Amino acid sequence: PSDIAGLLGWWSPFGYLVAALGMAAIMAAFAEVASQFNEAGGPYLYARETFGRFAGIQVGWLAWLVRLTSAAANANVFLLYLGEFWRPASSGIPRLVALTILIGGLAVANVRGVSGGARLSNIVVVAKLVPLFLFIGVGLFFIARHGVPATFPPPTVPLAKWGEAILLLVFAFGGFEGGLMSQGEARDSRRDAPFALMMALAVTTVIYALNQVVAQSALPVGSMSQRPLADAARVMIGGGGAALISLGALISLYGNLTSQMLNSPRVTFALAEGGDFPPFFAAVHPRFRTPWISIILYAAMVWTLAAAANFRWNATLSAVGRLFTYAAVCAALPALRRWQPNRPAFRMRGGIVFAVIGLLFCAAMITPMGRT
Repeated sequence: PSDIAGLLGWWSPFGYLVAALGMAAIMAAFAEVASQFNEAGGPYLYARETFGRFAGIQVGWLAWLVRLTSAAANANVFLLYLGEFWRPASSGIPRLVALTILIGGLAVANVRGVSGGARLSNIVVVAKLVPLFLFIGVGLFFIARHGVPATFPPPTVPLAKWGEAILLLVFAFGGFEGGLMSQGEARDSRRDAPFALMMALAVTTVIYALNQVVAQSALPVGSMSQRPLADAARVMIGGGGAALISLGALISLYGNLTSQMLNSPRVTFALAEGGDFPPFFAAVHPRFRTPWISIILYAAMVWTLAAAANFRWNATLSAVGRLFTYAAVCAALPALRRWQPNRPAFRMRGGIVFAVIGLLFCAAMITPMGRT
């Protein structure tokens, strides 16, 4: 919220709506393409089956890059919220020590064969959503009682800032493709994938926009810290509210990093087994039977990215990587309709139009990016 407010000011809630519209077109294309496959693999599988092995390797590599930078961005935020309880964690040597304990501990646990699972994921989701719903509920009461600050938005926001903000929001809305990577375990992908994608988009848009509205009503836009929800909760409820929001954020981020450490190394392991990545990524630990080389390399790269760059840099790179994979899936929709018209699938009405809009949205977000 602080990054978006810094770019768009009081137009920030509308930024979420603009990003949601672009993502809706992409997710509509995903809904149709995903419904034609019952195997695991997600965008890597769709690109490989539609456009061949070379395209599959590119999307597989980008999927790994997305997960590296996404985990690094979330580790950055974890350290910021840890600063609510231990201030030195946000900077300097203590930050590197905390990062090493966080990433190193997860890597060691995964090499030894500890796994999470759907039940742990569901527990973490509840632990994340309860504080957020409490924050929104208290915030709406706060707004009803105190009103909103008498600050008016500027007449215009430069187009470049809108682009930068929407790109960051692609990171916020992204990640849904990760659920499709384990699609081989879905009971009915033709029904479940479209419903899950559209419901997720609707729910997250409402939660994100309301969080932004509440945060901006409690805090001056220009003075938001990197922990805006905790600071807003402190204004509305006091120190206990800030601690609750921070604890919810830490639980959520730790659960996300646990899941990433479990799943992401399996991407490179699978690519190596299929001959699409260097073979050492497929090495299995002789005792624990885990892909230990993939795990260690993943953890080392996440640590490096988190230590060397901040949240915004990692999140932006993750978003750009995602946009390339999203564009590949949007392009796959008309190709699959032409080459396999009778394949059983969920057929999105106006699917070609959505795919074109998705491609244009991806191009609009990618083209302004420089080499840095």
